[in-house]
Amino acid sequence: MGWSLGANDSANIFGTAVATGVVKYGVAIALTAVFVMLGANLEGPKCMATVGGVSRLTQMAAFWCTLATAITIALLTYLAIPASTSQGIIGAVIGAGIISGTADFSKLYKIVVCWLFTPVAGYVFSLFLYRLLGHLMKTAKIGIARKNLFLATGLLISGCYGAYTLGGNNVANVTGVYVSSGMLSARLAALIGGLSIAAGVLTYSRKVMMTVGKGIVPLDPFSAFITMLSEALTLHVFTQLGVPVSSSQAIVGAVVGVGYAGDSRTVSKKMLVKVGLGWLATPLLAGILTYLLLKLTVVFL
Repeated sequence: MGWSLGANDSANIFGTAVATGVVKYGVAIALTAVFVMLGANLEGPKCMATVGGVSRLTQMAAFWCTLATAITIALLTYLAIPASTSQGIIGAVIGAGIISGTADFSKLYKIVVCWLFTPVAGYVFSLFLYRLLGHLMKTAKIGIARKNLFLATGLLISGCYGAYTLGGNNVANVTGVYVSSGMLSARLAALIGGLSIAAGVLTYSRKVMMTVGKGIVPLDPFSAFITMLSEALTLHVFTQLGVPVSSSQAIVGAVVGVGYAGDSRTVSKKMLVKVGLGWLATPLLAGILTYLLLKLTVVFL
């Protein structure tokens, strides 16, 4: 599960910077792995209770939820479709809760509202920052060399910040169910989850990185910096609310924001439809797969 998350969602951190050629792929994945670990261990426990709170899980159910979500995310990663591990694991937990009769849909409303506002927040942050920082850079009248240095530094810092917030917000998707089922403490779950996410980042993140970086809208270095910073701010806000959200939704909302701020005609509607279908499919596939796996467990055991 953590490997799949790292392979899929690391694209949301440095994907736009790598696509512009400002940051090398090797540098990007190394920095992402380090800062994901930091974020997971320092802020990861904040979202742990939310994941397991929508259903009461046994240890066996927690295992099937994780496996079903991992398979779902791995499949979408193979298809180069940005997917939401947050939606995947919540869909799986609801699937398990339907089997056991413990699904608490009242707690699901807060999570769904946060999901809906995630791309909106990414869009609003990017639109605001694009216009504000763009205006400041024009009025400052700095030279090309200094501008390039500023953008390169900004891309690296915002990428590290994004990796930190990814670890802090999304590690709960990997091991949160094991905390709620009593198998792991929040601290140990954050450590194990962080390590597994870093493994995915380092081994299989290139394909989705190119989808996010180039497939939705062509970005220059300034636009890439804005999208990365907007995605990181969005994740950090929802981490403080204790709700794991989709970094894929945050970055896509941010990319669309700069696309419309610059030239809306450059936004690929076809790619947005593809990404949207992936978001809808993720919780459904994970929930159905968890339901079937638990049903088979009951039959054979």
